[in-house]
Amino acid sequence: MLGRTKMDRSITLENREEAARLFGTYDRNLKEIRKATGAQIVLRNGAIRIRGSRHQVEQAFAALTRVKEIVDTRGSLAEGDLSQILEGPATRSKAAAPGSYVPGQVFRADSAVAPKSEGQRQYLAEIDRNDIVFAIGPAGTGKTFLAVSKAVERLKAGDIRRMVLVRPAVEAGERLGFLPGDIQAKVNPYLRPIYDSLNAFLEFGQLQRLIDNDVIEIVPLAFMRGRTLDEAFIILDEAQNTTSEQMKMFLTRMGANSKIVITGDITQIDLPQGRTSGLVEVREFLRGIPGIAFVHLSKADIVRHPLVQRIVDAYEQRKQRR
Repeated sequence: MLGRTKMDRSITLENREEAARLFGTYDRNLKEIRKATGAQIVLRNGAIRIRGSRHQVEQAFAALTRVKEIVDTRGSLAEGDLSQILEGPATRSKAAAPGSYVPGQVFRADSAVAPKSEGQRQYLAEIDRNDIVFAIGPAGTGKTFLAVSKAVERLKAGDIRRMVLVRPAVEAGERLGFLPGDIQAKVNPYLRPIYDSLNAFLEFGQLQRLIDNDVIEIVPLAFMRGRTLDEAFIILDEAQNTTSEQMKMFLTRMGANSKIVITGDITQIDLPQGRTSGLVEVREFLRGIPGIAFVHLSKADIVRHPLVQRIVDAYEQRKQRR
C-alpha cells in the first residue's frame, strides 16, 4: 500500500519563457523525464506540478531541478546532458565529485600562491577565519585572484564540492543589448576575468572539463536567484555594481558548509545614477557580526605592472584637485 501512496511536489517558475527553456523544443525534455520516471508533470499557475508515487516524484523533481540549474547557468542543455541526469543521482554524484579528479591531472603543480603585501596576508588569513569576507580595494590588489586561489586550495583538499564564481553583468559605458549573439554570448565578456584567474591554477584545457562536471560554475549574478549552495566556495566579483536588493539576494544563497568572498572597488561603480551600491551599503550594518570580515586593500597592495599604481595615484590626485 505504501508504494501506491500518491504525493505532489512543485517547482515555481518566474514566467512561461522559463518553462519553455526547461521543457525544450516541442517539450522534448519534459517527455523524456515523464517517460523515465513515470511521474505526471504539468505546468499550472506558474509552477511545474509533479504527481505520482514517492519514488516517481522524487526522481522527476531531482531531474527537473538539475535541468533548471544547467539551463540557468548555460542557457540550454548540451547533447547528452539529459541522459546523464536520468541515469540516477549515484552516477551523477560520482561524476561530479572532486575526489574523482587527481589534482596533478587538473591543477598545476606550481599553483600555490603567497601574499605579496601585508594587506594580502591579512586578506588570506581572514578567509581562513571567517565564512563571509568582503575585500574592498583598487584594481591590481589581487582581490579576485587570491579568492580564487583559496577556492582552489579548498577544492583540492576536499573541503568543498564546488566553486561558484559570480559577476553582475553591468555595462561600464557600453550597452549589453548591442553585443552580438545569444544571452550566453552577451554575458561571457563580463565573466572573462574570472576565467583568466582560474586558468592560472589549472592545467591546459581542464577548466571546461570541471565546468561540464559542475565542479566549477561561472555565472552572472541574475542567475543566482532562488538557489541555495551547500559545500561551496562562492565568489562575487565586481560587487560594487550590485544593488542593495541584489546583495541581499546573493548573501542569502549561502548554504551549509559554504564560504563566501565578495570583492569590489567602490571607486569604480557603474550603476545608474541614483542607485546605491550594495557593497557600499553593507559596510554600514554588517560590520562587527561574528563570522563576517571586511578587508580594505590599498594602492600599497597593488601587484600588477608598476604603471597601474601610478595610474591609480594620478586619478586620486585629480579627484583631490577637483
